[in-house]
Amino acid sequence: RGFKAKIFPWLTGGLILAVAVVVAAVRAWTGEAVVSYLDFTESVFPFVVLFAAVAAPELVSRDLRNRVLPLYFARPLRPGDYALAKLAALVSALWLLLAVPLLLMYVVAAFNSDKLSGVWDETGDLLAGLAYAGIAAAVLGVLALLVSSLVSRRAVAAGVVVAVFLVTLPVVELIRVLAEDGGTVSVLAGIAAPSTLIGGLRQWLFEGADLIWAWYAVAAVALLAAGISLLIARYRRLSR
Repeated sequence: RGFKAKIFPWLTGGLILAVAVVVAAVRAWTGEAVVSYLDFTESVFPFVVLFAAVAAPELVSRDLRNRVLPLYFARPLRPGDYALAKLAALVSALWLLLAVPLLLMYVVAAFNSDKLSGVWDETGDLLAGLAYAGIAAAVLGVLALLVSSLVSRRAVAAGVVVAVFLVTLPVVELIRVLAEDGGTVSVLAGIAAPSTLIGGLRQWLFEGADLIWAWYAVAAVALLAAGISLLIARYRRLSR
């Protein structure tokens, strides 16, 4: 990629890392964790969405616009292999975007702990944070790449990816307002938006929420399965 194409992704990564540096510095100075590993992913999630909105079109839109996919698939490369390789690249990049700052925060916290039990507890918190970051990366990566595979112009694809995450948030709030009772419908309304879906998974997996929150896990698995299937189907159609 050219230099211009690298500016925004590296700038986004730098901003996320800068947040981790500030959090780690406060931890070293005060000894208190102002942001947990789980909270960190949610606090920088808008930056991660922007990174995905730029990276996903770079992975697939150029190939669509230049019409080179028939050349790829003329070789012993199956459409599913192409789609899954691109998806693995994007998800791993998004996860590393979160994992590196989390590791920085962990190192500072471990060195400031005066007991081995404290380091052990910190390690458990880190693993939970890394797992949550992986969940967020998978959901975001599947959606971003699927949208980008449908649009050949990178700028348009980037805008649509951001819109998917922004437009769905008011839908969640509208459902909750219409429900008015704060009951089951209000709890499950978060499934309608990717951002709140990921937050609901946190509630069930890491916060010990009620069993009803398990529907967020069901919805996430269904979303990932449907997204991957549609992505593979999209490239199978293009290979014909």
